[in-house]
Amino acid sequence: MISEATKARFAREVAKYPAEQKQSAVMACLAIVQQEQGHVSEASEAVIAEYLGMPQIAVHEVTTFYNMYNQQAVGKYKLAVCTNLPCLLRDGAKALEHLEQKLGVSMGQTTADGLFTLQQCECLGACADAPVMLVNDRNMCSFMGHEKLDQLVDALRAAEEKK
Repeated sequence: MISEATKARFAREVAKYPAEQKQSAVMACLAIVQQEQGHVSEASEAVIAEYLGMPQIAVHEVTTFYNMYNQQAVGKYKLAVCTNLPCLLRDGAKALEHLEQKLGVSMGQTTADGLFTLQQCECLGACADAPVMLVNDRNMCSFMGHEKLDQLVDALRAAEEKK
């Protein structure tokens, strides 16, 4: 399940910390697993826990505390809409509802074609640009009104159709 190449990546992250504090690499190891497998399974948590010499529950606590770790398979594009108060006051809830309508799924679900998973998230630190969203935990999108949301989804779909 966890390849030797993955464990080599773990080792590079662990090397950044004092030997007695290798558990400090837990977030990096979780990110590596998610990057390679698309999500962090309970079995992956067990491997990481053993590798870092820490209880599996401690790894699971990190996985479940941060919403950037997927605990189940998600679509190719994870769309996370900020629903904290500043974004809500500037139509964040409407942005989420619009995406639910456009994609035909409820928050937390994945489209039938496996392309999109829709989630809500906590503050992304761009309150002045509200409503904001994060695509695949990496790309911040600002001022996401209905038109920009439509353009984003349509562009991602079109890119997939070209492949």
